[in-house]
Amino acid sequence: MKTAPTRADFHTTSGHPAGQVVRLTIPAKPEYITLCRLALTGLSRARLVSAELLADLKLALTEAASNSVRHAYGDDAGHVQIVYALDGDRLTIEVVDEGTGFLSPPDRDEELDGLTEGGLGIAIISAIADELELSTGPSGRGSRLRFVKVLSE
Repeated sequence: MKTAPTRADFHTTSGHPAGQVVRLTIPAKPEYITLCRLALTGLSRARLVSAELLADLKLALTEAASNSVRHAYGDDAGHVQIVYALDGDRLTIEVVDEGTGFLSPPDRDEELDGLTEGGLGIAIISAIADELELSTGPSGRGSRLRFVKVLSE
């Protein structure tokens, strides 16, 4: 039995109130995380971003997307949505899944104190980002990680 190939969906929106918005939906598989990074690289060309800052942003994005890919669905199939919003000097990246999510939305200090359980991903994102939010997904299921970086240098 053949199955349909898995694909990523990529949508851009211009004229959006938040400036330029890119929505990328990928299968929750490690090999698709590269697409998240490529989309970020493309979006960074709309605003002058240093190579060092772009590398930091790619690291934060990789950590966020990897968390969803690794923990959201277990062995089941699922998707991860990444939303990039470039508004003036602010880049907002949101990673959302509909997987098992958090038992309750962690608060930032609790998450950073509990690094032995979750690894260093959240701490890395927090060190790079100017703002960080962790919550359940918009539908009340899964998880949502949103971080903001001010690009003015």
